[in-house]
Amino acid sequence: MINTLVEKIKKLNAPIVVGLDPKLQFVPEFIQKKAFEEYGETLEGAAHAILEFNKGIIDTTYDLIPAVKPQIAMYEQFGIPGLKAFKETVDYAKSKGLVVIGDIKRGDIGSTSEAYAVGHIGKVKIGSQSIAPFDEDFVTVNPYLGTDGVKPFVDVCKENDKGIFVLVKTSNPSSGEFQDQKIDGTPLYELVGKQVAKWGEDFMGDEYSNVGAVVGATYPEMGKILRNIMPKTYILVPGYGAQGGTAKDLKPFFNEDGLGAIVNSSRGIIAAYKQEQYAQFGEEGYADASRAAVEFMIKDIREGVGL
Repeated sequence: MINTLVEKIKKLNAPIVVGLDPKLQFVPEFIQKKAFEEYGETLEGAAHAILEFNKGIIDTTYDLIPAVKPQIAMYEQFGIPGLKAFKETVDYAKSKGLVVIGDIKRGDIGSTSEAYAVGHIGKVKIGSQSIAPFDEDFVTVNPYLGTDGVKPFVDVCKENDKGIFVLVKTSNPSSGEFQDQKIDGTPLYELVGKQVAKWGEDFMGDEYSNVGAVVGATYPEMGKILRNIMPKTYILVPGYGAQGGTAKDLKPFFNEDGLGAIVNSSRGIIAAYKQEQYAQFGEEGYADASRAAVEFMIKDIREGVGL
């Protein structure tokens, strides 16, 4: 699956992923009103509103971007209807040719970890049938439980030509409480990075491994260290834009070939119409505002990184 992602990034010269993390307050009033008229002010109404919101953004950006990244918690908060909207978002994005990174941050051991993997990137056996439940292309994985928690994901990926991104150094301010702690003089995030590279050695694509890493744009110096530790690992980079990461901060995450990283922006894209820079589009033009924000992001990263 990493080959597919890399090919799309090369074709578009756009190493970006749009995070589909829809809070209800991001959804324009006219979409909410229509959904509530049909389904009432219910979980079903909210889920339908965010699905229509997502479709509008996908429709106006799919020709510019290689991938989207729906964060499952934003859908789970609306219960079963929200999960249905998550699945429909995944299917709709894939129908437009986009790679889908399911931001699920799962991690457990043994059969539990395998069940998470099967549910999201594998196939569950039901009688004589094998069915893909959510069917993302990649998922994010928490490595806190070690190899016992990650290996089941890798095994399922190998069976289904999928991939994972393992949390290594996250973009949030308190990540250092654990991730920066030193063990025999080496920060924990470096040890995790070395293990990610090791996990990926026997699961390579043509140029990069199907076992990727998550490293926040808010820590460029650490990104530089991890880039050297994981030369064949694709890095998913959150933290650009709204969280404070800039285009110039991103350069250490890329290899000399101009590849090796894909940068995420969520609210900076999906809620662009609420920003002064794109206010002229208004609520009705929220999707066009998102397209303009994507175009700006691509240009900004190309210039900042030197692509």
